[in-house]
Amino acid sequence: MAYGERGVRRHHVVELTDRRALESWRPADERVVAEARRLKEAALLDFGLSGSAVASWLYAKCHHQIPTTAIATAAVVASGDGTCLLLYNPEFFVDIGLDGVKFVLFHEARHLVHRHLFVEPELRDDPVFTLAAEVSINHVAMVRLGRRELPRQQDREIGIDPHRIHAEYQLDLRAHGLEPVEYPEFVATDMSVYTELKRMAHPPVPAPVCVHLTDAGVPADQETVDATVSSVLLNTLLAARRGHGVAERELGELIDRTDGAGERVTRMWGRLGAGLLRGRTARTERVDWWQRWLVDVVASKLRDGERLVYPKKRGALLAALGHDPMLSRRGPVRDKVLVIAYDTSGSMPHQVIEWLTRLVGGIDGVEAHWLSFDAVVMPFKPGERVYGGGGTSFQVVADYVEGRTTIDDRPFDVTPDAVIMLTDGYAPHITPAEPDKWIWLITEGGHDWPDTHTPPMACHRVTTGSR
Repeated sequence: MAYGERGVRRHHVVELTDRRALESWRPADERVVAEARRLKEAALLDFGLSGSAVASWLYAKCHHQIPTTAIATAAVVASGDGTCLLLYNPEFFVDIGLDGVKFVLFHEARHLVHRHLFVEPELRDDPVFTLAAEVSINHVAMVRLGRRELPRQQDREIGIDPHRIHAEYQLDLRAHGLEPVEYPEFVATDMSVYTELKRMAHPPVPAPVCVHLTDAGVPADQETVDATVSSVLLNTLLAARRGHGVAERELGELIDRTDGAGERVTRMWGRLGAGLLRGRTARTERVDWWQRWLVDVVASKLRDGERLVYPKKRGALLAALGHDPMLSRRGPVRDKVLVIAYDTSGSMPHQVIEWLTRLVGGIDGVEAHWLSFDAVVMPFKPGERVYGGGGTSFQVVADYVEGRTTIDDRPFDVTPDAVIMLTDGYAPHITPAEPDKWIWLITEGGHDWPDTHTPPMACHRVTTGSR
């Protein structure tokens, strides 16, 4: 079910990963769609500026945001290819207004995060935990978005009111001679809500079931959820370490709210190095942030390709049954081309080259090209000695990989999918032909100008000793 729906799960009228079918199913009035899209964009902009860094990152990864009347409210679904779609009913968004849209989108984003953090089957199958998640998420949404009540549609509240659930909890416990806790203690953490609701003789379930806490309803496979949410949390952590106040506050609150959730969640925060935000670090783990960032960025640029093929056996069967022929997707179609350019006039530690060699060697289907450069480009293989020390020019790398120059009369005759520049950043600035493919690693003390370049390019400082 989508946000706020109650009762028995229903079958959806169209396949929720079929973008064309979603867009064409009983389309709303064009003016309604335009207004709903405006409200959605305004809500996402506000998330990025002041509301929720996590929601802003998450919806940035939903490359398709589709207005459709095939669902009643809104939902985030896994498309089956490792990415997510944001679906929203335009009439519903117009009815609840901007504040309501922000609330619903925040709610859906947090449900994906909860599914990532609390994935144990026994919890997901417990209706009391489903209720606890709704209470916890709506409480956080009301606090972070500065609301005192839930969204309303046609004078009807949509969703679970955490204050009402707390009042019912108090009445239930007192009726059975038990002492309830006050509201702040009740909602202190996600697990405190769950623990206190389990003390009730009659918890108020079934509750509205949101799509991300159930295996039925809409596609939300755990692999896609894990990959998406892990990437979002990593990006938020990196933003927090770079001084983004909203990201730091939100992530700190999320860490606190998952306190007591178990060793698995504690280990996960430790692997990400989130303890830094609380002034503590796991003694046995070192967090090299530039490495985590680079893995995430390279993975996003080297997705498997796809090609359309005609399945002969299945096609013959469909033809015999009178159906139209159908094409299927297969992939990958070719090796991805990765260029790593090493500034020999800079201060890049040798262990960076070793780590990059292992990284590239661990990515399936990658054709790596290694370059060293100062004022000229010099190809090399990992393990070979590199030479340099003269002036530095980024343009010579761009000219070579973009086919304008040659080395020993041989051009670079492939098109790179990503170019990694390892440098201290001190050289005349350039604008590559395809800036979105360039990834800049800037050594400590270097100049991270690509971070503020127009158009922007992926850029991060290399701090190999960060913890």
